[in-house]
Formats: sequence, C-alpha cells, structure tokens
Amino acid sequence: MRKAGHLWRTLAIVFLNAAATLATAQAYPSKSVRVVITASPGGNLDLIARATAQKLTESLGKPFVVESRAGGSGIIAHETVAKSAPDGHTLLVVPAGAHTINPGLFKKLPYDTERDFTPISIIARGPLVLVGIKAE
Repeated sequence: MRKAGHLWRTLAIVFLNAAATLATAQAYPSKSVRVVITASPGGNLDLIARATAQKLTESLGKPFVVESRAGGSGIIAHETVAKSAPDGHTLLVVPAGAHTINPGLFKKLPYDTERDFTPISIIARGPLVLVGIKAE
C-alpha cells in the first residue's frame, strides 16, 4: 500500500512539473511602456530615466517612452501612475524622498503609497550633500 501511495505522489509531481513547463508566461512588454517621472526635463532624474528607457527599449524590443509630470511634490506623477491600468505598462521613476516622505507631509493624497505601487528596482544612487553657510 505504501508503494502505491509513493507511486501516485511521484506521478503527481511529474505531471505538475510537465504542466508547469508547458505553461508559458505572457511576453512583456506587449505594447509600449509609459515611464512617468516626477521632475522637469533636463534634470538628473530625467537623464537617468531616459538612459534607462533607451536600454530597456533596445533589450526588450518595445518603446519605453519617458513622460515628465513635474510639480506638486511628485503628487501629480504619482496620481497619474496610480490611476493607470495595473498591467505593468506604466512605470514611475521617482526619487525615494517624494515617494516615502509625502505620506507624512500631506494628510490626504489621491493615492495610497503602499497599495497602489509595487517597487521594482533601484536604477541609480547618488550622494546627498548638506552645506551650511557660516553667518558672521
């Protein structure tokens, strides 16, 4: 009886592995990807987003189009992305500050930072410098 149970378990594992091999994921991206940034064109964030979008376009074969939605402490860009279809074809490139500090600064936001966004990757890091002027 134990051998029969072992045989069925083995057959089930083989079947599930075969089924998983046959299942194929949908190709991403299936259309152009909109990359929304929280800054004006020409700044550091814009340059980083455009360089990343160019490489993604080359490697994935679909256009990644950068769109600037500056203003409102990043709220305008966040709201644009939060209200878009949750299909992975609208991305947000944002400095960590605007994404993490805004919920503490503003009582009411038109989006929920934790529910409406899924972090994907850090695409750049840079030093921050605080400079003080000695008053005389």
